[in-house]
Amino acid sequence: MITSASNKSIKNVQALLSKAKERKKQGVFVVEGPKMSFEAPYDWVSAVYMSESFFNDDRFKEEKKRFLDKTEIVSDSVFKSMSDTQTPQGVLAIVKMPHYEIDELFKGDKTELLVLESIQDPGNLGTMVRTGEGAGVSGIIMNRTTVDIFNPKTVRSTMGSLYRVPFYITDDLPETIEYAKSKGVSLYAAHLKGKCSYDRPDYTGACGFMIGNEGNGLSDEIADMADTYIRIPMEGAVESLNAAISATLLMYECNRQRRLLGE
Repeated sequence: MITSASNKSIKNVQALLSKAKERKKQGVFVVEGPKMSFEAPYDWVSAVYMSESFFNDDRFKEEKKRFLDKTEIVSDSVFKSMSDTQTPQGVLAIVKMPHYEIDELFKGDKTELLVLESIQDPGNLGTMVRTGEGAGVSGIIMNRTTVDIFNPKTVRSTMGSLYRVPFYITDDLPETIEYAKSKGVSLYAAHLKGKCSYDRPDYTGACGFMIGNEGNGLSDEIADMADTYIRIPMEGAVESLNAAISATLLMYECNRQRRLLGE
């Protein structure tokens, strides 16, 4: 059992939680809590750390057995020092970063993409990954200036969807958008200048929704690449919605149309 916070492994977990550069260098990220730790694909997990009290607790017996060969027990005080949360749940895991090729995001007529430009809030990105799974997206494309998808806050917000939703981080967003269009994907930009209400277009074919930075929206360069500007009608004095909420409305409208088509 590890009883010292200065242990090399403990220091490494702390570095992975606080430094994107270290996560990228090692090709791993940290997940916390029973849900995220035990939902991780076994082959993706390189190590599991459990506090002494969590390990001795009768809950999650089967899940603990599954990862027993990769588990290290640490004292409760040490676990608290290595956790990124205010109330540590007693278990965390080091998980290998998944890697997807761009073509894995295309599913023919069933393609539904979320295209993100410079999203900055970790919670927003995590929420979009989570709701993306719920709405049935085939993948998420994001540029390098979007917040790190392996940021601890983003990871928590995905609630496990990070393990199941394919994503592609591009160094050249315009080029990737052009490639998506060449694959027959119709792209819709959520934009204040949009005159077409978001629930009017036909999303039953291959499509994608473009969502921009929380403060500035889509850049002109990226917005101009869309096939159609769409808008979400607003009542009162509200000008726009939170980026994650906007993305959710668009993805679920696509989901609604496709469900109706299948009835």
